[in-house]
Amino acid sequence: MLVHPWDSAEDTEWRTWLAERDFGQLIAGGSGRDVPVVVPTHFVFDGERTVWLHLARPNPVWEPLKEHPRALLTVIDDYTYIRAEWNANPGTPVDRGTPTSYYATVQLVCDVRVVDDAAEKAAILDRQLGHFEPGSGRLPVSPDEDPDRRQLPGIRGIELTVTEVRAKFKYGGNKDAAHVREIADRLEERGSRADIAARDHALRRL
Repeated sequence: MLVHPWDSAEDTEWRTWLAERDFGQLIAGGSGRDVPVVVPTHFVFDGERTVWLHLARPNPVWEPLKEHPRALLTVIDDYTYIRAEWNANPGTPVDRGTPTSYYATVQLVCDVRVVDDAAEKAAILDRQLGHFEPGSGRLPVSPDEDPDRRQLPGIRGIELTVTEVRAKFKYGGNKDAAHVREIADRLEERGSRADIAARDHALRRL
């Protein structure tokens, strides 16, 4: 991923952003494959260096992870299209402007540990339940009691240890402040959910 200096994110920025997101794509390249296996998935991140998730046992991701226990977890959000005339530099013809995209993304490069122990898988599921539905009344997952005992063999857990972070917040950081504010006004006027999120990032990063 290309990250220009004006698009790079400090630890506090990307951690704050990622703390509010819990769905991404796990990408496993394996060894000598034509293309990687890409799996959309929910996950739980501890905010520091560990991610937990689980996937069904028939998932095709297990073979490439066995070949090479490294993976990329990527999350992208707050993306929107910037029209050509909006992005044209001041003093240049708007009918020759260059469109662009605004977006935020965090890529976590990780070592992978596959979890098959029933008690450890139950702990991962409990961690996810605690995150996604706190106070729901769902009992802790039990490796010894049905139906959990019967269902646990159908999944495998994954623990990811983050070894590198690539973060990019592309919101017109290479433009002067007045132009960014003009684009922000256009985004507010267009008004989709992504437009408003992108507007907020652009103004925040001035």
